[in-house]
Amino acid sequence: MGLIEKIEAAHLKKNVPQLRPGDTVEVLVRVIEGDKERQQKFKGEIINVRGAGLRRTFTVRKISEGIGVERTFPLHGPSIADIKVVKHSSVRRAKLFYLRRRAGKAARLTEKKTVEEPVGK
Repeated sequence: MGLIEKIEAAHLKKNVPQLRPGDTVEVLVRVIEGDKERQQKFKGEIINVRGAGLRRTFTVRKISEGIGVERTFPLHGPSIADIKVVKHSSVRRAKLFYLRRRAGKAARLTEKKTVEEPVGK
């Protein structure tokens, strides 16, 4: 492990969930207004994950009052308080930029089916 990797390893967050394109996430962002700090939610679908290590970023897209809003977050940045995965969707691409051209029902992603264990065995 090189010197840069050792320095970066000290700054990586430990409790980061596994994020994939198509996941619906709720990101709690630290917002500083004057001398006060509060947390603001940003909920949407992940359309892009890129980078590695400390430089890993993900882009979240949501529709707010009929207008598409995209925001790119650094995964290990200090402005992110928490990331909660709400649901996983089944997608066949790594980058979901085609959702920018879709509206309404066409922009929906289908939820990934999970296999449940039988109870009582």
